[in-house]
Amino acid sequence: MDAHAVAVSEPSAETMTVFPVPAFQDNYLWVVDNGKDAVVVDPGDAMPVLAYLRSRGLTLRAILITHKHADHIGGVATLLEHFDVPVHGPAHEAIACVDHPHSGGETVRIEAPAMTLTVIDVPGHTAGHIAYFLSADATGTPHLFCGDTLFSCGCGRLFEGTPAQMLASLDALAALPPATLVHCAHEYTLSNIRFALTVDPDNAALAAWHDEATARRAAGRPTLPTTLAQERLTNPFLRSDAPAIVAFAERHAERTQLSREAVFAAVRGAKDTFR
Repeated sequence: MDAHAVAVSEPSAETMTVFPVPAFQDNYLWVVDNGKDAVVVDPGDAMPVLAYLRSRGLTLRAILITHKHADHIGGVATLLEHFDVPVHGPAHEAIACVDHPHSGGETVRIEAPAMTLTVIDVPGHTAGHIAYFLSADATGTPHLFCGDTLFSCGCGRLFEGTPAQMLASLDALAALPPATLVHCAHEYTLSNIRFALTVDPDNAALAAWHDEATARRAAGRPTLPTTLAQERLTNPFLRSDAPAIVAFAERHAERTQLSREAVFAAVRGAKDTFR
């Protein structure tokens, strides 16, 4: 097993691995496989996915898409030239290759590698963004494929949704089990931590994560997956009611008595201009 792969299994099913195939400058195209069959999440570029499949002798069985942006769907058409597979994706976004549309609440069952995922509606980054949740496997570990909604110590920009929508989406993800492994679509961790430390400078867990993430990147390793337990401690966008986050938002907004939504919006606005 590759050092960057995460082992996954379901009751009465074969052990699987989840591997972050790097693409572009900072994307991860997540491939789940059982040593024979594979599923890919958000294949923005077909070439690295095809290379990974060939290197492991894998056959692609399904494609999962979280949202419509080109760096998440750009490789789908080429993959479909090589494999005749279903393409699951958001029902409320215009993506021509999606033949299994989902709006949230559906169950996606894939025969090989054997897994059952729940679709979660998470608008905010885009209007129809969805996420896929694999409930506790045989080892007791759940997995979340969240596209650009949730990042380690961050969240996606609000290109189409409102702060209220994104806050509700993040609340829905934060309510999943703490042990959930979060497979984000971008390696944004270190830049997100830099911003988070300006919001929450006295957070010991955040400082520790900074040191660990820095060491991982220096060694050429991904910082992902993260866990929801860690994000609940370190991610300012999941902690809109924490005193330090509220205080930062009040300073940024130059007013007090902010609602959770207003706190979130203020922090997101500050992140949008952070350099």
